[in-house]
Amino acid sequence: MTDAAAPSAAPAAGQAGSRPEINWTVLLLGFAGMVIGQFMAILDIQIVAASLPQIQAGVGASADEISWIQTAYLIPEVVMIPLSGFLARLWGTQKVFLASCVGFLVMSVAVGLSSSVEMMIFFRALQGFLGGAMIPTVFAVAFTAFPPEKRVTASVIMGLIVTLAPTVGPTLGGHLTEWLSWRWLFFINVFPGFIVLFLVGRYAHFDEGDPSLAEGFDWWGLGLMAAFLMSLQFVLEEGAKNDWLADDHILLLSLVALICGPAFVWRSLNYRNPIVELRAFGNRNFVVGVVMTFIVGAALFGGTFLLPLFLGRVRDYSAAEVGTTMVVSGLAMFATGPFAGRLVRKVDPRVLMFVGFMLCAWGMWDAHAVTTEWGFWEFAGVQAMRGVGVMIAMIASQQVTMATLPPHMVKNASGLVNLSRNVGGAFGLAVLNTSLTQNTALHMAELTSAIDQTDAAVKGMIAGMAQRFSGSIDPHASAMKAVYGMLQRQATTLAFGDAFALLAIACACAAFVTLMASPAKPGATAPGASEVH
Repeated sequence: MTDAAAPSAAPAAGQAGSRPEINWTVLLLGFAGMVIGQFMAILDIQIVAASLPQIQAGVGASADEISWIQTAYLIPEVVMIPLSGFLARLWGTQKVFLASCVGFLVMSVAVGLSSSVEMMIFFRALQGFLGGAMIPTVFAVAFTAFPPEKRVTASVIMGLIVTLAPTVGPTLGGHLTEWLSWRWLFFINVFPGFIVLFLVGRYAHFDEGDPSLAEGFDWWGLGLMAAFLMSLQFVLEEGAKNDWLADDHILLLSLVALICGPAFVWRSLNYRNPIVELRAFGNRNFVVGVVMTFIVGAALFGGTFLLPLFLGRVRDYSAAEVGTTMVVSGLAMFATGPFAGRLVRKVDPRVLMFVGFMLCAWGMWDAHAVTTEWGFWEFAGVQAMRGVGVMIAMIASQQVTMATLPPHMVKNASGLVNLSRNVGGAFGLAVLNTSLTQNTALHMAELTSAIDQTDAAVKGMIAGMAQRFSGSIDPHASAMKAVYGMLQRQATTLAFGDAFALLAIACACAAFVTLMASPAKPGATAPGASEVH
């Protein structure tokens, strides 16, 4: 990969071999276009989270079908994320990004115009696959096109995008649905998409492709990777709803993932021109960073999943109310980014990762005491702590992961890092979904067994409620149904408390894993990282 400024500045006479002077206007405008595209691609994962009931009504979907509006986007996306590194080396970053953006915009409009749930799921799958390349390519450019002293700043920008987009997604989606309609969740991509196409097409001349890589393209590797990642993503997304291995489809796809995963690794390590270069895993800091990114994904997507679900299921909040409550986390992340960027230049990134995960654990642990009355103000502190912690951990983990890698590994490594975050998010959602289902049933059994219907106080409460339903056909049955509803709401709340505690424990454990990384000077870069290949 040539230097970011190579098209716009040549080395001065007599300075052959020195790094060309960087045209900062061209570099920043091109990078800004890519960042906007990355924001759109990540935002669309969660923008539908607060508006699923409205979408369900709009396309006549069942309760089982509507969940596929999110799943269909994520499953093909995980294939494109690691594949994008190979495509960027083959065709060049600019061409891959422009093609990805065009495909994403066309599919966004198609999803918004969908008249049936089947059509919507099909176009969402294409939207996720085509838009997936916009996520990791930005990461690679930040660590190759920018000089070493500016990479932390670029990393902060990426950290803000990666953490803010899924956090503000429900907020923006909820308000868009209330102000306009759910179709605008997808139409809104068009205007910023044209800005992305202009900026990237005009300024993002970061590198040239290498057509020779097309010779001996690893079709077997692509097939094994697609089968492994799509099966794994499906199992993680749908397993909790289908009782895991008790379901034949989940069992079959689990076996596919178990077979294709090791086969893909073997193929990548032995084929002369692999789609995904796995040698980066020989770097200890990269391995620790990938594990940290995996857990950041679980904390980021897990927290963004639990809170809207609680507010909708327990508090009966509207899409707009959910969005307003969620905004605190986004504001905390936005405010933390610049400070985290300064800290990572001065403090050992391992320390910052430790602090970030502990702050996130603290915030999540506070929420384990959640009650049925919790709303905006009760969750404000929880979200602020989680937002600050996730942002610090994200930026520090990026430095640990990429700082000691040689430049020629960065494109492939960026795909692996982004893949680990998405799979971490899917894994976190699977665990949290299972925890909610099992613990709700457990707490419901405990609550009902603790109620003695022969007790005078219980009899009095049921009699009083029956009197309130005296106008119904069967007042006693209506009273019992109301009591059951109260118990179910309380059991659900307790299960959410358990899920928040589980997330807190995972973040606390991750904090200590960070200490396994090799010591690195703040702001350190890999040897020769100032040269872009």
